[in-house]
Amino acid sequence: MKKINRRRFIMCGGAALVSSTMPAHAFWPLTGREDEPGGSADITGKIFKGDAPEKPWKWSHEGFLYDKLPKSRVMCGICPHRCVLAPGDRSICRSKVNIDGILYSLTYGNPCSINIDPIEKKPLYHFKPRSRAFSLATTGCNFRCLNCQNWEISQAKPHEVRHYELFPPDVVKKARQAKAISIAYTYSEAVTYFEYMIDIARLAREQGLHNLWISNGYINRKPLLELCKVLDAANVNLKAYSDAISRKLNGGRLEPVLNTFRTLHEKGIHFEMTNLVVPGYVDDPDLVKRMCAWILKDLGPDHPLHFLRFFPKYKLDRLPPTPISTLIRFRKLAMQEGIRYVYTGNIPVYEGNNTYCHNCKKLLIERKGYLVKTYNMTGNQCRFCKTVIPGVWEGEGD
Repeated sequence: MKKINRRRFIMCGGAALVSSTMPAHAFWPLTGREDEPGGSADITGKIFKGDAPEKPWKWSHEGFLYDKLPKSRVMCGICPHRCVLAPGDRSICRSKVNIDGILYSLTYGNPCSINIDPIEKKPLYHFKPRSRAFSLATTGCNFRCLNCQNWEISQAKPHEVRHYELFPPDVVKKARQAKAISIAYTYSEAVTYFEYMIDIARLAREQGLHNLWISNGYINRKPLLELCKVLDAANVNLKAYSDAISRKLNGGRLEPVLNTFRTLHEKGIHFEMTNLVVPGYVDDPDLVKRMCAWILKDLGPDHPLHFLRFFPKYKLDRLPPTPISTLIRFRKLAMQEGIRYVYTGNIPVYEGNNTYCHNCKKLLIERKGYLVKTYNMTGNQCRFCKTVIPGVWEGEGD
């Protein structure tokens, strides 16, 4: 019998053993969409048949982007799943429903989590260091990550958790009262509450607040382009540079996420990339090399890359935490490949948390956890050699 190593054992299933500017009742039909054969509903689980409420409820809002189909069916156009819902059905992300032939979001104005966070927590290390972000989330996610860190809300339906009533004008008001300079759409998956997010973001932009999108990047180009009009920064999780692993570990395809990075780069949005190093799935140095090669070819060397330590969670609670030595090795490897700013996360005290000038190599920003201890930037330049450091720094865009 052929021997099988630990990674292959896990991958083969062994781990299973061990308001907007639009009218309230208008919809934006899909035109010129980038359809892909087969969709992806078959790899992430099925839609929820007959699971919608009988009528819209207080926090319902018509879908931002969808098609009306024969027999009162609808097709959501926000993410690559493109859920086709018959009347009474609920989407894969649990947030969208078909009621009488109209697509509704049930996560408008009812966040389940609100916090004031240091921006370093997002993680965003090259955008307004030492600032505060008003962070919020609703329930729902269009992925089914086996290692989800926030599964209590990401894998829940809106009515299954306690929530606040906070409509877009109130979010902006609360953010300003908290002296936050940004609003972060985070914790669960903001793609699933796109209608709520885009309305908040538009008002926030009018009030001089920044918009931060913390996401898995599983979104179609058309809504992403609309979001880019009011987006200031993003951290997108490149969960695995492998379509096969992405399907098994996360329940989504790789290429749509790569397209998201390409669009953000094309539009000049500041973004940083995260890779959670899950043992047995994405702790392969060859995978890291291929990922870095793609980043350098399509995006260039200047977008920060964060390798995060995995801790046992959700359906992978029997796996060990990522060895710190693996993160250190991956950071060194990515920098050797040519990415200029590479960080390690979920290790409170380590030089991989710090920012060093890619030219003179001197320490620019020293971090202890989320706390900035040393700051050697002058505007957007290295204090020592005057090299421009990629990012959006203190004083810029204020």
